[in-house]
Amino acid sequence: MKLTINDKMTIMELQQQFCAGFQYLKLEFFDVPPTFNGLPKSHMYGNHRLLASCRKLHNEGTIEITPDLTVDKLERTLWEKFGLSTEVFRKSGNLWIETTLSDSWTLKRQNDEGKIFTLSKIDKKSDEDIMDRDLWE
Repeated sequence: MKLTINDKMTIMELQQQFCAGFQYLKLEFFDVPPTFNGLPKSHMYGNHRLLASCRKLHNEGTIEITPDLTVDKLERTLWEKFGLSTEVFRKSGNLWIETTLSDSWTLKRQNDEGKIFTLSKIDKKSDEDIMDRDLWE
């Protein structure tokens, strides 16, 4: 699959492109440079924001996303090529967990894990993040 990136897109549009290939993963975007070991949720952008206001490099283009690409490589490519500070999250039941401890895993492995944990959960009340955004520092 390919992700198309330009300044006129919203975060949500890019998230939808990514989710089309990886149903149990999502990309979140942050207003601070990546540390590649997690970012504070208080710096997360809302998904209606235009990419133009979220990035330092305003290159337009596409990147090829393959199932064997690692999370780390995807996050680094988005930062280095497009100036987007991102984190991949994996669905686990009704929670979204940041994948920082497993960034060396491929997107396929992350997605498969998300599918296993999500489909094995009986209680699927609502989608929520692992912690309330207001409680993150």
